[in-house]
Amino acid sequence: MQGLIGKKIGMTQIWDENGVAVPVTVVEVGPCPVVQVKTAEKDGYVAAQLGFVEQKPQRLSKAERTRFEKAGVPAQRVIQEFRWDGAADVKAGDTLTASVFEGVAYVDVQATTKGRGFAGVVRRYGFRGGPHTHGGHSKRRPGGIAARDLPGWVEKGKKMPGHMGSVTRTTQNIRVAKVLADENLILLHGAVPGPNGGIVRVTKALKK
Repeated sequence: MQGLIGKKIGMTQIWDENGVAVPVTVVEVGPCPVVQVKTAEKDGYVAAQLGFVEQKPQRLSKAERTRFEKAGVPAQRVIQEFRWDGAADVKAGDTLTASVFEGVAYVDVQATTKGRGFAGVVRRYGFRGGPHTHGGHSKRRPGGIAARDLPGWVEKGKKMPGHMGSVTRTTQNIRVAKVLADENLILLHGAVPGPNGGIVRVTKALKK
């Protein structure tokens, strides 16, 4: 689906036509230069590779620098590929801005969630924990994880303490509150995965 690479700015609130405060997430999308275009004849599918956030060319390898020089765009820190039928209408060197979302009612947002490190089952899965009174010593422990005889082992996928967060998650069908094309900003209803300043992938909603 057509989309852009962006950066999560943070949350604020706006007021709708009824004077009700609506929480929104501000996302900076683009400008995203087109680094490469994939064609059905050459690559077997149609797509466009977009860049986001300029960086110093000396931080790249010679092969990477040559790629950007060939496209005629500055060196980019983030590159992602988007498949959509209209990708054949753009060419390397073009720049896509937030205006592509004008008239779009819903979007999907993909990002890496906040990393929480090693977490116990109460925080990671919302377990109730053990008794907090009468001398209980298992307030935040998981309890039993398997029977001694049957099955005699811990089942695969058992919810236990471990690493939490830092995974790719997609939130679908987020309503677009406002598009500020001149500032390359879009305001989305509700929350968006990831920390402030994190890279996000915003596409037109797949299921709408």
